[in-house]
Amino acid sequence: MADKYFSLVLHSHIPYVLDHGSWPHGMDWLYEAAAETYLPLLGVFERLAAEGVPPRVNIGFTPVLMAQLKDPDFVRGFDGYLRMKIEVADRDGASFRATGHPLLSLTVYWGDWYRKLLHDFHERYHGDIIEGFRLLQDRGQIEVLTSAATHGYFPLLKKDASIRHQIRQGRHVYRRYFGREARGFWIPECAYRPAYAWKPPFGESQAAPRLGVDEILSQEGIGYFFVDGHLLKGGEAKGVYLDRFPSLKLLWEKSRKEYRPADEIKRDPYSAYLAYPSNLPFFVRDEVSGSQVWSRQMGYPGDGCYLEFHKKHFPGGMRYWRITSNDPDLALKEAYDPAAAAGRIEDHASHFVSVLESALKDKESGVVAALYDTELFGHWWFEGPEWLYRMIKKLARSPVQPLTAGECLEKLPPTAIISLPEGSWGQGGFHWIWLNEETAWIWKDIYRIEEAEEEIRPRAAVLDKLVLRQFYREKFLLESSDWPFLISTWTARDYAENRAAEHFTRALELAGWLRSGRVLTAAEEALLQVYEKEDGLFDEVVLPDGTVI
Repeated sequence: MADKYFSLVLHSHIPYVLDHGSWPHGMDWLYEAAAETYLPLLGVFERLAAEGVPPRVNIGFTPVLMAQLKDPDFVRGFDGYLRMKIEVADRDGASFRATGHPLLSLTVYWGDWYRKLLHDFHERYHGDIIEGFRLLQDRGQIEVLTSAATHGYFPLLKKDASIRHQIRQGRHVYRRYFGREARGFWIPECAYRPAYAWKPPFGESQAAPRLGVDEILSQEGIGYFFVDGHLLKGGEAKGVYLDRFPSLKLLWEKSRKEYRPADEIKRDPYSAYLAYPSNLPFFVRDEVSGSQVWSRQMGYPGDGCYLEFHKKHFPGGMRYWRITSNDPDLALKEAYDPAAAAGRIEDHASHFVSVLESALKDKESGVVAALYDTELFGHWWFEGPEWLYRMIKKLARSPVQPLTAGECLEKLPPTAIISLPEGSWGQGGFHWIWLNEETAWIWKDIYRIEEAEEEIRPRAAVLDKLVLRQFYREKFLLESSDWPFLISTWTARDYAENRAAEHFTRALELAGWLRSGRVLTAAEEALLQVYEKEDGLFDEVVLPDGTVI
């Protein structure tokens, strides 16, 4: 049999929301993702394993998400969330029954669905979702990846030390929860920057030599990473947004000047490559298979039989309607029919397998790497987990076999060395979503804290460990790529602006305490306790020198 493989890569991430609001922005994001995505996927992978069909998928969790899913506050809150959803379904059922409402059967459907989740969470997984995925990996069924501590956007961080610190914290959290070293690494937003004399987009700083992201990953013991497809082609999707923001255009022009492609190498997304100059292996996102699942307009999630995400019944927020058509008028949506949706899942699973087979039909060997946000499956596309189950079952009878990325490297070791350009998988393929006129202030704040950290670092061994740990927590949280993303997309603009400003203010204050070297006052001790409660991410923090506090 030819060496033809499919490597599914799921990237799971929710920013730190514990003790930072509930609805519409905050902890409900985490509860929804756990109920609609993480638990259903865990069930799908276990079903496949029990049926003798190893799923062989890659699933990554950001360290900030791992820590939240392991937190006792999440366990208690998630239990309450599931019980609340059951009560809503039962209450809607009583109301619909009294009025003879045609949606009555769907209240039973949702009540049963949430009751099963509640049972599985406590009885099957003992309140520990991460442990469920660890056990699957230990049995050789899946491969779990790690990522940056708080999903920091690497190319725009001012200091290589900040990138390195995000990676080290990520590896530490992974070791703690999965009991082994992480081999694969998801670069946040697939955002890559090669080595060159980099100049910050603001201020009068001089250009200074910077290592490439791949070089830092390699030095930190990472085994492989992933990039978006346009980077393999030399960054063709260079961003229609560049002219909107002068600082961004300067970064683009500098990166293009430094980029030296190796034109003699034939490039397609169906092989792993070695990054120049580190020789670190990387995989490339396949756009063809990706669009089948990502796109609501062109792909499967937009099918009229599938559950409509945006229309909800209030009070309670249950979804009882199907997409029906592309008409955005929610009043025109018809009742959801789980049986009809199941038929479309079967059709789409078969079609996707044919897409994979077609992609590799003219190749003796190759791998299709399909990269997705995990939350697409279940949360945004309710039927996604069941689609994955049926698609992987069908691959068992296909010449294209599912395989983890680590296994693909063993079967098809890369030999071609590629010089990658700068870019991301965001709109336009560059940095605009994260750096623009609306988010520039966040990067100025991040740079100010990076400079403060550089002053503090040499004295870390003699500083107050509690204050130092909280300073690094706030720095990590400030660096989260979620805040500029949510501002640029208007998804939760006020929430993101408040969070970024709060973490900056707290990090700056803590830096001042550390620089002073004095004993804290009673008022400062009380304030530190507030910060520790509200921003208690990572009960163990790795200092830049490797010390754990």
